[in-house]
Amino acid sequence: MKKQWWKESVIYQIYPRSFMDSNGDGIGDIPGIISRLDYLKDLGVDVIWLSPVYKSPNDDNGYDISDYREIMDDFGTMSDWELLLKEMHDRGMKLIMDLVVNHSSDEHQWFVESRKSKDNPYRDYYIWRPGKDGKEPNNWESVFSGSAWQYDETTDEYYLHIFSKKQPDLNWENPKLRQEIYDMMKFWLDKGIDGFRMDVINFISKVDGLPDAPNPEGKPYASGSKFFMNGPKIHDYLQEMNREVLDHYQAMTVGEMPGARVDIAKLYTDEDRNEVNMIFQFEHVDLDSGPEGKWDLRPLKLTDLKNSFTKWQKGLEEIGWNSLYLNNHDQPRMVSRFGDDKKYRVESAKMLGTFLHMLKGTPYIYQGEEIGMTNVRFESIDDYKDIETLNMYIEKVHQNGEDPAKVMESIYVKGRDNARTPFQWDETEHGGFTSGKPWIQVNPNYKDINAKQAVEDPQSIYHYYRRLIQLRKEYPIIVYGNYDILLPEDENIYVYTRTFESQKLLVALNFTAEEQSFDVPAELHGKEAQILISNYETAKELTSTLSLKPYEAVVYHIQ
Repeated sequence: MKKQWWKESVIYQIYPRSFMDSNGDGIGDIPGIISRLDYLKDLGVDVIWLSPVYKSPNDDNGYDISDYREIMDDFGTMSDWELLLKEMHDRGMKLIMDLVVNHSSDEHQWFVESRKSKDNPYRDYYIWRPGKDGKEPNNWESVFSGSAWQYDETTDEYYLHIFSKKQPDLNWENPKLRQEIYDMMKFWLDKGIDGFRMDVINFISKVDGLPDAPNPEGKPYASGSKFFMNGPKIHDYLQEMNREVLDHYQAMTVGEMPGARVDIAKLYTDEDRNEVNMIFQFEHVDLDSGPEGKWDLRPLKLTDLKNSFTKWQKGLEEIGWNSLYLNNHDQPRMVSRFGDDKKYRVESAKMLGTFLHMLKGTPYIYQGEEIGMTNVRFESIDDYKDIETLNMYIEKVHQNGEDPAKVMESIYVKGRDNARTPFQWDETEHGGFTSGKPWIQVNPNYKDINAKQAVEDPQSIYHYYRRLIQLRKEYPIIVYGNYDILLPEDENIYVYTRTFESQKLLVALNFTAEEQSFDVPAELHGKEAQILISNYETAKELTSTLSLKPYEAVVYHIQ
């Protein structure tokens, strides 16, 4: 296992629209981020992942890009962005940018040209097909509901869009298109960025012939994911991207890869194969979804969570590397999902942070996680902004006649806007995010949960995260130690060890609101153990039996 800077880093994700507004228009912006860099430096993070700030009509909050080399007006100018990069580097922090190249916006110049005629030079930059029997070319369903095909009468053909109809899929089969993308990547790397987070990068290779998806239920559209996730040429494309671009820079890469299994992840992240450094996989964030998918709520079983994390920790132990996350801009707030965001909000947020940061892999903190921001419950569907949420609501309530209250309950638990409410900086109006009217409402709990309060309170979640990050820099075992689980069948507590050279960590976590106890393995009895971190002040010495308070976390360092 080679040592690498990105293995030893802690990464912080900024969703710029919701982070900090500098000019009172209600939209977070780049000057706003610059004004808060000292906060992030004090937290101790090494790398900032900036969600898209490129020119975009904003159909999917910036993940629909109309110009890959320009900054969206909402966020500022290229000179603002260049100052941001300089200010980050001056503070010793690195910057990774989003690379969104499975699709562009339908307002991108390539697509504007592509739809003009069948013989346009840009036609094959996208995936166009004639209809079949008066219907779409196949039965694939969009991730955002409805058909994955959009009819375009100019040429009497359909184009593929796995996401919104304003996000046509790029045709990676076309070498000219690939070269355009590689040139664009070099443009940003030459400006000095430190790497890329690659949006749904394992969707870029589609199965030849684009066949119909199996559809046992006879629905109008079916998930074609097996035909565009981890497709036949994905490894060729990623290796070519390294040869053409990434090998010439010291760039870090993390690929967002829904549907990736451990065996495929090994191929993607094997350092000898030159594809990506690590991936975001989705298995653990699908565990509370029922057979109908994300919006079909079911309770999370701790044993399922253990099985998933253990499979990935052991699977990538010798080959590959894990990225560690419990929330991001597409996922609900982790303390609301995996902890208790009411009575034990502070304790459970610290426990979940401990769980994640003590695993093997690179931890990702999503903005607001470090102060324990929670899910939001807006009264009306009209208060929500996310295209996935709104499309789902229309389909379920207006088209299928489902109970609006039940659908709203799913949104409260799983909606992407949970993560997108503005950052809560202080107790002033709109949480100090803006002097204007925010683009989406601030969570009403901002007076009790905000960064100012957290920074001033030495016992806060924020200061606990600072300690977690500091420990990672002090103890190589936290970065490079091997993981082993204890008590895999226990539904209440999660206990694991990390082993590196002659040292061991014992990590004990109570995932419940009741006191729990367990027997410490005999081989650890009588060993000299130092408590590295605990979320209760009264943490105990390592004895033969340990009892854990509600949502308690304790980490022992054993020599």
